[in-house]
Amino acid sequence: MIHIIRSRATSQQITEMLEALDGYIKLAVDVERRILAGGGAMHADCESALLEDGSAQENVWGADWYPASQQVAYESLINIRPRQGNRSLEVTDPELRARIADVVHALLGEM
Repeated sequence: MIHIIRSRATSQQITEMLEALDGYIKLAVDVERRILAGGGAMHADCESALLEDGSAQENVWGADWYPASQQVAYESLINIRPRQGNRSLEVTDPELRARIADVVHALLGEM
């Protein structure tokens, strides 16, 4: 199940987002609106949910959240964006990675 998270996620939302994959959640993070979509089997599904919700493509980045370790991974096919200076699956800009992590920890991290 994909949820759009605008404020701290509930434990039920996290449980539902974890149902698609074992141990982690695929995410699309809007670094400008400071929201994310999580759950499902593909980052692109989460990205689509945010785009339908009004996010701009250039602000949406793919990541994975590992609740057990409270870690963010920054690899996704949706991150390949040569026109934005990101030529790989992984987000390479340290500032952008920090912005993604900040949103993810604020909305999904332990209290």
